[in-house]
Amino acid sequence: MPRRKSTETTTLDTKGAKIGEPIPKAVIDTNTASVGVPRQSDHDLAEEVGALRKQIGTLQQQVLDAARSAKGSAGKAMRQTEAAVKLYPASTLLLIAAVAGALAFAGRRAALPRRRHQPALRELRDLYDTIRERI
Repeated sequence: MPRRKSTETTTLDTKGAKIGEPIPKAVIDTNTASVGVPRQSDHDLAEEVGALRKQIGTLQQQVLDAARSAKGSAGKAMRQTEAAVKLYPASTLLLIAAVAGALAFAGRRAALPRRRHQPALRELRDLYDTIRERI
């Protein structure tokens, strides 16, 4: 069902700007129909600087805690690796050799020239040669 039309009318603001007047560059508040720069809150800059310094101090502490945690984890991993090497020297040596071989093989495969387009190039050369012979 269609909505009923509103019979209420809004009153026009007669105090506002007139048609053709330039609009000032400022903030336009639609709630109060006022134009201008909003008032800044009256607070002390020293309080704001103090709050920012407190936030910086908190961030520095969080970064230091994260760095200590990472350093502790790295040290723990290093000690575990040393213990594994001492307990299983032959297995460690084989594992290192296998990783080095895999890296060398992958590097060699990447360095080899690709010859995918060689058959097509040969066919073009043969076609060119046959055309030359006919001419």
